[in-house]
Amino acid sequence: MSDPTPGLNAEQLGAYFALMEVSSLLQYAVDEHLRADGDLSYVQFQILARLVDAPDGRLRMTDLADGVVYSRSGLTYQAGLLDRRGLITRAPSPDDERSVIVSVTDAGRELVARVLPGHVDRVRQLLFEPMKGRDLPVLSAVLGRVRDHMRANPPRSAKPRAGRGRAG
Repeated sequence: MSDPTPGLNAEQLGAYFALMEVSSLLQYAVDEHLRADGDLSYVQFQILARLVDAPDGRLRMTDLADGVVYSRSGLTYQAGLLDRRGLITRAPSPDDERSVIVSVTDAGRELVARVLPGHVDRVRQLLFEPMKGRDLPVLSAVLGRVRDHMRANPPRSAKPRAGRGRAG
C-alpha cells in the first residue's frame, strides 16, 4: 500500500532543513547577544521593540501576542518580568475592561536603544553579509509570500481572538 501523502523531494527537504537551521542559528546568536548586552530574551526584545515602534508606545496584550507568535500565557509571563524591571507598564484598557494595555517606559526605550546597534550588527554579519546580487530582494519576496500564506491560517498564538472582542 502506498502512502497517499507524498513526501518532500530532495530539493524541498534541503530547503526546509536549511531554513530551520539558519533560523535556529540566527535566533541563538541574537538571543546570546541580547542576554549579554541587555539581560533580555529574544521574546522580551521583540515585545520592547514592537512597543517602541507602536503609536504612543502602547499596544493591547493580545496584539502583542498575535505579532510575536507567542502563547498568551507565555507572553503574560514575559511581560511580568519586563514590568518588574520597570521596562513596561500594564494597565486595564479604558475602552474595554477585558483588555490589558502594555506601554513601554523610558527605561525600556533606553534599553532598546542600547542593545539595538549590537543586534543590528549581529543580524547584518550573520544574515546579510553572505548575500550577493539579488539575494536580498528575492529572499524578502519569497519569505514575505510564505509569511502571508502562513498568517492567512495562523497558529492559535498568532490568531486574533474572535467572539468576545479583543480581550487581553
